[in-house]
Amino acid sequence: MGESMTWLQAIVLGIVQGLTEFLPISSSGHLRIVSELFWETDAGASFTAVTQLGTEAAVLVYFARDIWRIAVAWFRGLLDRDLRDHDYKMGWYVIIGTIPVGILGFLFKDQVRTAARNLWLVAAMLIVFALVIAAAEHFGRKQRPIEELTLKDGILMGSAQALALIPGVSRSGGTISAGLFLGLTREAAARYSFLLAIPAVTAAGLFSLPDAFAPAGEGLNASGAQLLVATAISFVIGYVTIAWLLRFVVNHSMYWFVGYRIILGVVLMVLLGTGVVAAT
Repeated sequence: MGESMTWLQAIVLGIVQGLTEFLPISSSGHLRIVSELFWETDAGASFTAVTQLGTEAAVLVYFARDIWRIAVAWFRGLLDRDLRDHDYKMGWYVIIGTIPVGILGFLFKDQVRTAARNLWLVAAMLIVFALVIAAAEHFGRKQRPIEELTLKDGILMGSAQALALIPGVSRSGGTISAGLFLGLTREAAARYSFLLAIPAVTAAGLFSLPDAFAPAGEGLNASGAQLLVATAISFVIGYVTIAWLLRFVVNHSMYWFVGYRIILGVVLMVLLGTGVVAAT
């Protein structure tokens, strides 16, 4: 059995999850860093996946009208070809775009919970993917609205989402960067990124729920009450973060996040190199 989680750990990690899930800075990486830096342990991939249910619930609430409209259009389109509008297609884009992360997450689930959580890897991915985001911001035309999203866009952005299985990459960072490379506006890329995450993150959270109670050495052992509180905290803060990010990307570049990622990655490498924190 793993070490028991304290209430302070549950609350702090819930706050970290809510603050970082939707920003292109890697929530899983931040949870791993905060756990090691302050408590010399790892919250665990299962705890991370479960608390993501809170942030995904925030997506469901924030985009409730969009989700309902897309779902209705998708079902109607299945029955009537004449009703297959953009919302119908968007439903398929989300479904098909989820396939890559579903397949890779299943095939590499053991590595995601163990080797991928090495802090040297997290630090490297923070820096390397910061350069990817910077390139996307620089070279992306940022002209296409979400109404111009295509199946090709959905597949490519879905494939980019799968990279977030590696802590330090960032789910939103991967999908938004791919969207920018494809010419989408920042807001369009962010909106599709949020919608695309719903099936994958919800499935991962539910699948990891049993393991979160008994992580068997790969993470802290949280009680049901602690998981519930941490998830609720991540929901509230996540909702606020969504609203802030969608307003932010309209008038601000992704370079702000690039700078933060590089600084954090370099600081983490220094801490690792000097032995202040352990890599595993």
